[in-house]
This record gives sequence, C-alpha cells and structure tokens, in this order.
Amino acid sequence: MNIQYTPTTCPYCGCGCGFNLVSVDGKLAGVEPWKRNPVNEGKLCPKGNFSYEFVHREDRLTTPLIKQNGEFKEATWDEALDLVASKLNEIKGVDPESLAFLSSARCTNEENYLMQKLVRTVIGTHNIDHCARLCHGPTVAGLAQTFGSGAMTNHLKSIQFSDVIFIIGSNTLEQHPLMWRRVLKAKANGAKLIVADPRFTPSAKKADLYIPFKSGTDVALMNAMMNVIISEGLEDKEFIEKRTKNFEELKEVVKNYPPEKVAEITEAPAELIKEAARMYAKADNAGIIYSMGITQHHTGTDNVMSTSNLAMITGNIGRPGTGVNPLRGQNNVQGACDMGALPVVYPGYQKVIEEEMAEKMTCAWGCSDLGCKPGLTVVEMMNAAHAGDIKGMYIMGENPMLSDPDLQHVKEGLENLDFLVVQDIFLTETAELADVVLPGASWAEKDGTFTSTERRVQYIRKAVDPVGEARPDWAILCDVAKKMGSDLFNFESPQEVFEEVRTVTPQYAGMNKERLEKPEALHWPCPDEEHPGTPILWAEQFATADGLGVLMPIEFIPAAELPDEEYPFTLTTGRMLFHWHTGSMTRRSETLANEVPTGFVEINTEDAAELGIKNKETVNVKTRRGEVAIKAKVTPDIMKGIIFIPFHFVECAANTLTQSFALDPAAKMPEFKVSAASVTKLDPTAAMAETAPKKAYDIGK
Repeated sequence: MNIQYTPTTCPYCGCGCGFNLVSVDGKLAGVEPWKRNPVNEGKLCPKGNFSYEFVHREDRLTTPLIKQNGEFKEATWDEALDLVASKLNEIKGVDPESLAFLSSARCTNEENYLMQKLVRTVIGTHNIDHCARLCHGPTVAGLAQTFGSGAMTNHLKSIQFSDVIFIIGSNTLEQHPLMWRRVLKAKANGAKLIVADPRFTPSAKKADLYIPFKSGTDVALMNAMMNVIISEGLEDKEFIEKRTKNFEELKEVVKNYPPEKVAEITEAPAELIKEAARMYAKADNAGIIYSMGITQHHTGTDNVMSTSNLAMITGNIGRPGTGVNPLRGQNNVQGACDMGALPVVYPGYQKVIEEEMAEKMTCAWGCSDLGCKPGLTVVEMMNAAHAGDIKGMYIMGENPMLSDPDLQHVKEGLENLDFLVVQDIFLTETAELADVVLPGASWAEKDGTFTSTERRVQYIRKAVDPVGEARPDWAILCDVAKKMGSDLFNFESPQEVFEEVRTVTPQYAGMNKERLEKPEALHWPCPDEEHPGTPILWAEQFATADGLGVLMPIEFIPAAELPDEEYPFTLTTGRMLFHWHTGSMTRRSETLANEVPTGFVEINTEDAAELGIKNKETVNVKTRRGEVAIKAKVTPDIMKGIIFIPFHFVECAANTLTQSFALDPAAKMPEFKVSAASVTKLDPTAAMAETAPKKAYDIGK
C-alpha cells in the first residue's frame, strides 16, 4: 500500500485554507490537517474536510466530446482541438469582437493568465471576464476609487485584534468559516460584534448588536451611521485631515440621513443604528467584513464605497484589527482578477484603455498591437449572444447556466451561438449546451497557485493523476493557442507560466518558488525578492495618485425592482455552509449532499401564516423572469416581507428568478439580491410533479 501526503490549498471559498491530501495507491482517500498553515492552523470547515470526495466520481469527464446531430460523441484530443482551433479562427477571421471568453475563479493563476493572454494575443479582443463580475466586481471598482486598489486591506488574522467588528452583507459563519474562527477569537478577547442583515443568520445570532434591515438599503444605513458619527463629533479628525479628501462634501450628503429618516427606508430601528455607529466609532480598532450581500446590487459599487467612507472617517485603516475586508466567495477569484481575466485590465490591474499599457504588454508578449477598447462583461456577453452579436464563446470552469441571473435569458443566448466550447471537470448544465467539451483536471490533479481573499499567493500541488484523458487547463490552453498558429505559448509547466506572470504583474514581481513554498507564502504587493510581502495595506498612504483616500459622497438609490401588489415579497439569495457556488462539486460529495440534499425558500412565520403555508410544504416562488417549485422553510429568522433561496440547486434554481436588466454602472453587476417575488401554496398533487429534479446527482457514485 502506497500512502502519500500532498500539501495543498482548499478548492472552495476564498479563505485559502491549507491541508494535506491523502492518497492511497494513486486514489484520494481523505485529508489531513496541516497545522503549519497560518490561515487555518489545522482547522477545516465541512467543505474542506470532504473536498476530496468529488475527484474520483464516475461522472467525471474523461475524454473530449463533440456534439453531432444533437448528441455527444467521444473524440480524440487532436480531433477536438483541431475543431476548436478551426472554428475560433473562422469566426475570428470575420470579426474578433464576435468571440467571447469566460475564465475561471476555480482555476489557477497560471491558467487564468494564459486564457487572458490567448484572448488578447491570439484572438485580438478584450472580451474576457469571469465570475468576479457576479460576486466582487463592485469591490474592485469601488475600492479602486476610494483607496486606489480593489482588494482586501488586511489579512485574516488581523480581525482577531479588533475591538469592534462590523459585518454587513455576509453570513461569515457559514460562508467563510475559518474567517469566522478569527471573529470568535476577537470576541474571546473582548471584541464587540455588530451584524446587519435581513436574516437572523447563525452569524447574527452571535452578535452583540444585530440590526435587521431591508435588502438593498445598505447606503442609507451606512450614511445614517456616518450622520451619527459626525454629528456627535466621533470622527477621527486627524486622519481625515492628513489622509483623506472630500470630507466636507461627504458631510454635506450624510447630514440628510438622520437615523429616524433612515429607519423608514431600511426598517432598521433608529436606536440600533445610533448604537452601532457609536460602538464602531469609539473602538480603538474597528474592522468591517462584507461579502456579496453588499456587492450583488445595481448599487454595489456605491455600497462598497460606503464601507470605505465609514472606515476612513473613523481612521480605521492601516492597522491590525481595522480595515475594509471583502471576503471572496471562490478559491481563486482574487487571483483571476489579479491575472487580468477582466475586460478592462491586463494582469496587475493595468488598464487596457491606456496606450502606454498596451505598448508595455505588446513588448512583453512580443505580439502585434493590442487595442485599447475595453471588452464585454459577463452579462453584456450573454446579452450580445442573445442578440446575435457574439457568435462564439469559450467557457473554462464556469457554469453560467446556474450562476448567472435570469437563466432563461442565458440559455437562449448560449443556444443562439454558432459555436460553444466548454472546458470543465463535469458535464455541467452549461457543458450540456456545448458543441465541444474539453475535460480538464481537478485542483487535486495539477500544480499551480491560488490567491486567497487576503491576497496570499499559495501553491496547490498535484496529488493524483488526472482521470482518463483529462488534462490540466493550462496545457489545454497552450495547445489551443498553438493550433491557432501562435508561438507565444511554449510553456512546459505552471512554474514557467508563473515566471512570466512575475515579469508583467508588478504586485507579484518578488514572488519566486522558494518563497512561495514556505507555509506562510506571500501577500501581494511584493514588488521585489527582498520585499516581505504586505499583509496590511495603506499603513502610510493609499494607492491613489496623491496618496490620499477619496471620501465619496453617495446618495441612496432604491433597488431597481421593488415589491408591488402582484409581487409583494423581496427575494434575496445566498450561500450556505454545506454547499458552494453551483453545486457541481459539493453536490457530488456524498457527505455534503446528505447534509442538505436540495434547496428551500425561507419565509417569515407571519407571512407564511397569512398565506396558509406550513413548514416543508411545497410552494411556488415567481418573479417576472420565471418561477420555481420549492419547499418552504418557515422561520422567524428572516424579516417580514423578505424571502431567501440558496443558489446551489439546479432543480429549484434561484437564478431562474433573478434579474439582469439593472446593472451597476461602474462594475456591471446585476442585482441578484433584490427581486420582487410572489409566493403561493401549491396543490400537493401538482407539487410532486413540479419538484421532480431537472438533474439529480447520484451521490452514491
């Protein structure tokens, strides 16, 4: 019996926990704590503990597939890659801008780097994006405007040194359990916890102060907190004077948001708003934690900038226990952004609209001239496909048929394409629509790096061989580029790719193999090999042109779709402890799937009583986009008038209901978190038919 232990990084949320994968005779058998890892110190959440269970599933993609007469046929790699290259070249020959590419927050930095390089140097467009657009695009856009860079300001460990922690738009206990561990350490040291959320979540139940408020009213709530802070003289005058600008303009706006007025907007009691403001402002070190409850709005960038405003006017930046701490939802969403898998920036957030950046990258890559016209975002791609303007699409490791808003619209767009390539580890709902499916390797079957939510760059390491003929995504991308005629992709390993990444990405320049192999790895920015990395940003100045933080006066804008007589509820969506993203991995984990086998809709006890709905009865939830049949979870732990559906379950897909028409003007984020909805009780006989799964994963395999 051959037993091996391979240190690696978790493939789920953005915390970046480390553990050893245990393999027996070339097959994964479990995980072992890696106590030296500074992120999680040997502790793991349920997803990390059972992360190995999906790797050897019988329904893994093991060979390339080509669709013929509506059915998939197995193909050789040469057949599949020749077809992909010829079709992409054919469409490119007519118009490169009619091709679009989705990269992946689940893939490595090296793979995201290669995909954006392929799109820019081989295709000749900037039409590349990934799921950050649909999770933390407003973080990148908002923090870039206020701080000069769109990333988490502190490292995870920092939060345990807070005196007050303000969590808004995050159910941290379930979504980022190892960050929650740091919150609990802070509380054990005497810190006070404030949680603002429409749901009385497991996180909120541990709060010293819980503020219930309506989804979509975040700006009003934070403006009211700033109103109290400034009117009571609790702001940090020295920090404001020396480190920021635009304070008078901000002050002028927030004076119009007294708590009593904002209570009418948010339904949050005015006294709770006042108490939260005082607690936060009077703390020696106060930190803000947020996630997609802040970002997934058509005002997502405004929401993010409001957190910056709150931190800056109280001087809570640049020290342990302070900062603005967005928690990334996917394992490498930070890295995919860093690598330039976005339509507006090259690696390192160097803007495509700037001619000097185009010249720099042209020189670095040895390619023909790069255009300065920004590409399309995810939602814009789907709209363009729907309209017939995008003819071909290449999707790597993403499942927009479950993750994107208004799924019927997405389906129609993808079916309208002339050619669709999907590269993945399972035949996902999106892959089923493809013309060619390319089998990729899972995270346990390849080498590379992930960058966590705290900007820590860490290795993943190959523990077992890929199943069947599956191949690492980086190798597939290199072969596609070569078959399309490029000579810029002659890489023999992920390490060779990373060496090129260092040369064009200033934040990564000082990172080498020797330094990254240490358990603590490195936080970017790390500009040279003598630099220690930067766990905490903005200790002395911001990354803006003049080094000052920019306070942004922001007026409250209501949600784009409000409840009315026909649709009287506000639907919001989110994650849960035992599942992740579109469920393509966690629902194929027997242990995790057994914990929560399907979805549900949370509805307030009073609302349910008025509608005659009992707990676990099947109901119909409907919006202007569609409807789903789903079991009711009747609970007092959600505000009256609000309903909540987790978005992991295809048979009752929350994103059948969400809307894509209202986009954040800066980040192009659709408003997932507010949709007007109705709830009706279903006839029991009809309910049985309605709730038959569209796809049931056989968790026994």
